[in-house]
Amino acid sequence: NSSSSSFILVGVPGLEAFPTSLGILFCSAYVLAVVGNGAVLLVLGLDKALQAPTHHFLRMLAVIDVVMVTSVVPTMLSVFWLGSAEIGYVACFVQMFLVHSTTAGESGVLLAMAIDRYVAICHPLRYRAILNGRTVAQIGLAIVLRAVLFMVPLTELVTSLPYCGSRAVPHSYCEHVAVASLACADPGPSSLYSVAGSSLIVGMDVAFVAASYGMILKAVLGKESCWKALSTCGCHLCVVLLYYVPGIVSIYSQHFGGAVPARTRVLLADVYLTLPTALNPLVYSLRTRQIRRALLKML
Repeated sequence: NSSSSSFILVGVPGLEAFPTSLGILFCSAYVLAVVGNGAVLLVLGLDKALQAPTHHFLRMLAVIDVVMVTSVVPTMLSVFWLGSAEIGYVACFVQMFLVHSTTAGESGVLLAMAIDRYVAICHPLRYRAILNGRTVAQIGLAIVLRAVLFMVPLTELVTSLPYCGSRAVPHSYCEHVAVASLACADPGPSSLYSVAGSSLIVGMDVAFVAASYGMILKAVLGKESCWKALSTCGCHLCVVLLYYVPGIVSIYSQHFGGAVPARTRVLLADVYLTLPTALNPLVYSLRTRQIRRALLKML
């Protein structure tokens, strides 16, 4: 009974009998993400002493996380709890644009934060000179431009496809491959562009993140600050792995995972978007002594 200008979100294929449990899971992650990132943004906005390059990157990460989860979780909850599975044609592609551009943006910010840690630990005396305000602004602009420039051609390729058959998207949000698979024409060019672009972005970022933390490890081994640096970087690496590993698996399972069950692919994509956004404020921000003190002072 849907109109021709809308799609129907299936949710998690094969788990339609558990809408309450799925809703509670993702709603909890959403609340943690919004409250945690909101607290970080509030503290960084009110405390004028928190103006180091690290704090600017934390602002970027918090904003991206809020946009990312807000673009998908309310839609998912409406499917799980309200049975409102219909999403407008334009809204679907706007959601697709936001989801994929924020994931590319988050990858860029994680890389920038790894470089920031490398400069702070390996070149502490030149930290302010290397990562001055202008450089940080240029890095932020580059992250945004890369994400947008990656998504504009992909959005154009997907929206130009004719959708004349089924409108049931086998996903809990408008994921690119799930929507493009409904087209009456060959979605090959958009799929090829998506997997090639994603592989390039993620592969390049993972390589530089690994190189940054490798050089940090080499620099701190045998020094008095070794355990402190390893503790901080170890937590960062855990969250980075929690973001990249499900993300990489999700990208390739969506494109080439014919043997992977649909519910596994969808759940993996959902967890990839929600869990890191809930953990990032705890690992990156609230473990930082300055931010923790500022938050307690504000409270």
